[in-house]
Amino acid sequence: MDSPLTLALPPRLRLEGEGLHLREWSEDDLDALIELYDDPEIARWTPVASPFDASAALVYLTEAQEARAQGRKVQLAITTDGVVPRGEVLLFPSKADERDVEIAYGVGAAHRGRGLASRAVRLLSAHAVRHTGARRVVLCIEEANAASAAVARSAGFTLTDDEPVLRTSRGREVALRTWRLTGGAG
Repeated sequence: MDSPLTLALPPRLRLEGEGLHLREWSEDDLDALIELYDDPEIARWTPVASPFDASAALVYLTEAQEARAQGRKVQLAITTDGVVPRGEVLLFPSKADERDVEIAYGVGAAHRGRGLASRAVRLLSAHAVRHTGARRVVLCIEEANAASAAVARSAGFTLTDDEPVLRTSRGREVALRTWRLTGGAG
């Protein structure tokens, strides 16, 4: 395998396009994090703490800032106005293959059905293709997560025949299928 991929990130990452403004989280976003992540659907499909209260939000933000400072991951609030978070999109080196970058995402219940996740994934994917040097941009999705698979297809990803990625989430092992960006770094 090639040497592990590192994320060379500018001091503050802000992406605009697709009718969205993706920006890094700040301390002012703690209430918005709770609103977005204290949700049974988020708890069902992600490793985010549940219930997601003020304490969980503070831990989440602190860990996001530490991972960002170490170049391990960037977590961006999905906004339509540059201010109010409606969801989140993340970029990090894949644990399944360190030559790839992985994107993950979540959208708050009140904001679903508007194409926010698909647009955010397309916007962040374009950035990843241009700036990371990754072999592929991938999404890892639990097979039963039909909504997330629809986001993948809408964002230009196709299901691969890679072996499922096994991860532990809340004490249970989950098998994730790999989707790769079609075209670009795919």
